[in-house]
Amino acid sequence: MIMEKTVLHSILILIVFACFSRFTEASVTRYRTGSAADVNPALHGPAYDFGGGSTDVEPALQWMIDQVRGCSDCPAKIDFVVLRSSGEDGYNEMIYGMNGVDSVETLVITNRKDANRQDVEETIRNAEIIFFAGGDQCDYVTNFKGTKVQSAVESVVARGGGIGGTSAGLAIMSDIVFNACSDTAVSDVTLKNPYDKTVRFTYDFLKLNYMTGTITDQHFVARDRMGRLLTFLARQIQDGKAKSVFGVAVNEKTSLVIDKEGKARVIGQGPVYLILADHPPEKCVKNEPLTYSNFKIWKIPADDTFDWKVRPQDGYYTRSVKDGKIDSDPY
Repeated sequence: MIMEKTVLHSILILIVFACFSRFTEASVTRYRTGSAADVNPALHGPAYDFGGGSTDVEPALQWMIDQVRGCSDCPAKIDFVVLRSSGEDGYNEMIYGMNGVDSVETLVITNRKDANRQDVEETIRNAEIIFFAGGDQCDYVTNFKGTKVQSAVESVVARGGGIGGTSAGLAIMSDIVFNACSDTAVSDVTLKNPYDKTVRFTYDFLKLNYMTGTITDQHFVARDRMGRLLTFLARQIQDGKAKSVFGVAVNEKTSLVIDKEGKARVIGQGPVYLILADHPPEKCVKNEPLTYSNFKIWKIPADDTFDWKVRPQDGYYTRSVKDGKIDSDPY
């Protein structure tokens, strides 16, 4: 009798532990607005929407929707998926109210196991537009790189869909990603020490047309991030990762949109800064201030357009960094 009670007690403990483990295991949270059916329209992209953070630029989102469905006034509709590592369904109502949207589904994915789930992969692959919300770019690269989420996102772009992101969602769109996995980087600190512990990068994440050899940055003017972006660029050349590299810096309340032909436009408040580092730094070593002469900078105001396929050639100004200080106002 005592043995039977002991066995029963052990079984109950195992059941409680299993239930607790199941309860505490992270899982995907889904928020759907609109139809659950897959509309599967013809696609006319790819189209890109790179947002700088703060208030979202709704005209840029509508532009991307219209580019992908191939019209601004027609019955064609698309399914829109928002990817997050935290948060809830803040985008659903706004995007569902836009022209040409059949459904919006937000997926909150917090670990690599869930990023490899088949149902998650299918939801993303069946969408026409993918949008990465703000949050923490370290979560995105840690949880999504090399998973079914990554391959599914790339498949949407490959078949002519749209991809966008804002804030942290913008940060992961470039070829070279500042990952913020050791906290955020601050301009004054990184200029004084280009190898500060906060300056960390992720390579070979999303592969997007027109983004080869780029680093993106967000909240740019408001948080005075020019110094850190100049440091990021110098590091790529110093470390042998690239012979030349472009910074793509988007101000708050601003989007840089690019169509399938490479035509780019600044929508919202502006500006967008493009910064080119095309030669080795004079000094870029650990625990010593950066020195780099003649970064080329293009300041693109709101509503301006340019051909991103060939990258800017003329119309730039230059700024230099000497002993960790920028020689004059870089903005």
